[in-house]
Amino acid sequence: MTTAPVKPAVPLAALEALDIRVGTIQAVEDVPRSDKLMRLRVGFGDHQRTILAAIKQERADPRDLQGRQALFVVNLEPRRMMGELSEGMLFDLGYADGITPVLAVPEREVPDGTRAG
Repeated sequence: MTTAPVKPAVPLAALEALDIRVGTIQAVEDVPRSDKLMRLRVGFGDHQRTILAAIKQERADPRDLQGRQALFVVNLEPRRMMGELSEGMLFDLGYADGITPVLAVPEREVPDGTRAG
């Protein structure tokens, strides 16, 4: 892999505007009629969200992610995809560089809802 150049500097406030939290993937389900999307039911401690992720073709069995903790961006505007509403974004690594994506995960289990930063 060739490392991509570093993007232009942004003010710290831009990073602080993102709300990135740890959540546990409680369920992984097919999105009907989609070749790419899977529906993740994610627990964040005090609430649960539905997050759609284009992981169907990236993993041999996306359902293997069930029970795993990962990082999610939780303050994006909800987005409708394939007729369903996604309430956040899975924060994974590798896709932008053309390698098989992997989860961004805490090094040990932490309470769901723990914030990054």
